[in-house]
Amino acid sequence: MTQLITTELVELDQNLGNAPEAVIRHLASKVAATGRATEVEGLFADAFAREQKTATGIPGGIAIPHCRSAAVTVPTLAMARLNPKVDFGAKDGPADLVFFIAAPDGADQEHLKLLSKLARSLIKKDFTAALRNASSEAEIVELVEGALADKPAAHAAAPAADAVPVAAGVGAAGAAGSASGAPATGAAGSGGRGPKRLVAVTACPTGIAHTYMAADSLVAAAREMGIDLQVETQGSSGAKALDPAVIAAADAVIFAVDVDVRGKERFAGKPVINAPVKRGIDEPDKMVQEALAAADNPHARRVPHFGAEEQAEHEAEEKGEHIGQKLKKALLTGVSYMIPFVAGGGLLIALGFLMGGYLITKYADNIVVQNSLFNLPTEFPDNAWGPLGAYLGAVLFKIGALSLGFLVPALAGYIAYAIADRPGIAPGFVAGAVAGFMGAGFLGGIVGGLLAGYIAHVVGRLQVARWLRGLMPVVIIPLLASLVASGLMFLILGGPIVAITKGLNAWLSGLTGAGAIALGVILGLMMCFDLGGPVNKVAYSFAVAGLGAATIDNQAPWQIMAAVMASGMVPPLAMALASTVLNKKLFSLAEQENGKAAWLLGASFISEGAIPFAAADPLRVIPASMLGGAVTGAISMAAGVGSKAPHGGIFVFFAIDNFLMFFVSIVVGTVVTALSVIALKRWAVKKTVDTVEPVPVTV
Repeated sequence: MTQLITTELVELDQNLGNAPEAVIRHLASKVAATGRATEVEGLFADAFAREQKTATGIPGGIAIPHCRSAAVTVPTLAMARLNPKVDFGAKDGPADLVFFIAAPDGADQEHLKLLSKLARSLIKKDFTAALRNASSEAEIVELVEGALADKPAAHAAAPAADAVPVAAGVGAAGAAGSASGAPATGAAGSGGRGPKRLVAVTACPTGIAHTYMAADSLVAAAREMGIDLQVETQGSSGAKALDPAVIAAADAVIFAVDVDVRGKERFAGKPVINAPVKRGIDEPDKMVQEALAAADNPHARRVPHFGAEEQAEHEAEEKGEHIGQKLKKALLTGVSYMIPFVAGGGLLIALGFLMGGYLITKYADNIVVQNSLFNLPTEFPDNAWGPLGAYLGAVLFKIGALSLGFLVPALAGYIAYAIADRPGIAPGFVAGAVAGFMGAGFLGGIVGGLLAGYIAHVVGRLQVARWLRGLMPVVIIPLLASLVASGLMFLILGGPIVAITKGLNAWLSGLTGAGAIALGVILGLMMCFDLGGPVNKVAYSFAVAGLGAATIDNQAPWQIMAAVMASGMVPPLAMALASTVLNKKLFSLAEQENGKAAWLLGASFISEGAIPFAAADPLRVIPASMLGGAVTGAISMAAGVGSKAPHGGIFVFFAIDNFLMFFVSIVVGTVVTALSVIALKRWAVKKTVDTVEPVPVTV
């Protein structure tokens, strides 16, 4: 079997940057440099995407970023002992020990078991102490290989009491419980019935590290309390389902998961504690205590019977959220589901204009209905690419227009989904369709989605007879929520929203001169404020929502889209320019590597390419980015640049009107931001006191 870790994959006591992404990129580059991955960027993207789902820091100053990636050719471990430490999201502070686990998409079971075994070893205090005391890369490799072979750590004084071996598939606590002797009879407070029995499922998106570490932590915590806990690990190295008899005898169930539990119906009716898998590592004792309390609480949340009402799934998540947080979450959910319709539709419309000419809008319906590849049209715009270009352009335009037609319904539908889960989708889509029919546009979709979601949520909470519960999510909730939300749109709310929408469109269409430039400045500032965060998304959503209303006579929405896209390209391009061309010395090696990737990310309109720089130095990078973004937005609007595509950056040049000024605005903004961030790094530095006299303290 191929060696999982070598000395070339170990980095000791080095400064790899101040943010997790910098460390992950550096370790990904080491994996690629040893020939174990085909590319750095693909591996980094997969690992960082996993990191963004759930932080990989765990208690004890440890982080385990990991992923399965098509870029990986050989299962690999890369290790770094950091100086200074980097915050990977653990509750007890930053990490100095980082293990990067990189597995191929098709890794064999033996390798996956070894990778999982290493992850479990990291909760053993003797092992991590030995890693911190190691003096060479070779010693680290020896320690890791010893852990994989179940050899005791060389520097350990004694085995850690909380290191509990758990079977790879299931029955973890069965072994643990027997290893600890008979559980204390009174520990669970169960009266004369004996100790409480718990079952658990652990699972994370990758199924390599967190899955098994959470299982071990929960078992160790339960054993200390004298509780019988058996765990089913739904990981990559295989899973064996819990015995149905064990589940039936359990008093409560713990789901420490970041993904859906496979076979969840097996636990129907059991009191349940549901939390992210990382909490199973950080707070296993609290989760066990909560499960014990739920077992004695007749009103505790329970695993739903499938086919019946499932809203209890979201009650725990809703607790503690403010109304503003819930509203933001719902709006961003709607926008995230809406964008694919707009992105695909906008690009198809742009291609339709390219092949069929701008007047294809007047011919498209007749052409797609009356003509075919074998019966090309004879009437088409003069600037089309001939009869074939006109036919293909009409088809592309019509597909894109139909896709854009889902903009408002999809926005409303998934806003409602974020509030009421699946029962809210249908009422939301209906309310969105009503908003579109009435001409209420983007604002109508938001209002309709919020109404539909809230009404569906309220109806879903009604207590009904057991025989009626099965009809609630598929008939009663969609019927009542659609009727009330869409009825309110027709009868009361639609008219005022239509008036507001028309007024806003008229104002935007009439913007010229200073007004247009001011709008460009505002949009540029918003796009660069949080680099893909909520403020950025508001500006982007505002732009894409208007594309459906754009025409040859009303090009303001296209101009807004161009200003937004150009401004969003500035931060990553500027960081790339500053860190790889203008002044490399002001940036760490990790940032210089990030800068190389940022060229392509910026050119593709992926603002997130600047996040590694902003995370490491937000007080300099973000203001500089906002300055350049404002300049770019102002130039783009002043020059009347238009974009018929909602995404793609310079690669959708064919959909950009006045591409030269689009390019110029980006270049100017990029240079402004790059020079600004360099100036801030050089001169906006906190001054330190040259001499500090020690002052004796008398107690």
